[in-house]
Amino acid sequence: MKVEAAKSRREGIMQLLSSVKLPVEDLPEELSGFFVVSNIKDVVIGIIGLEIYENYGLLRSLAVDPEYRNLSIATKLLITAESYARLNNLKAVYLLTETATAYFHDKGYEQISRADVPPEIQASSEFSHICPLSATVMKKNLI
Repeated sequence: MKVEAAKSRREGIMQLLSSVKLPVEDLPEELSGFFVVSNIKDVVIGIIGLEIYENYGLLRSLAVDPEYRNLSIATKLLITAESYARLNNLKAVYLLTETATAYFHDKGYEQISRADVPPEIQASSEFSHICPLSATVMKKNLI
């Protein structure tokens, strides 16, 4: 399985995100910073996105089809997104999660308060109105 830029995979991405109950309403038209993994039938089975806001990244939409979990697909996607963040000289990556706090903690992310998030990230649709206030906010410094 190979990680590739999302480009023209919008329909497959939306299907996967919807199937695992992640938001799709604010998915950008241009999927710059989004990466996918497809199966042998060219069906999207994994997705991750990194939205860039000045010097910071907002990690979003990490999802793997349940049939393909425990194959390190999520880890490969996360490494790809973090590499993309480093290539873009980002200082830190932020995320919101309701279900994967332990997973991201194991990957080097620390839980922080919403007040500690830069205004650029706070203004994003994901942060400002898509994810509930109950979501855990996490950060990983890249510098």
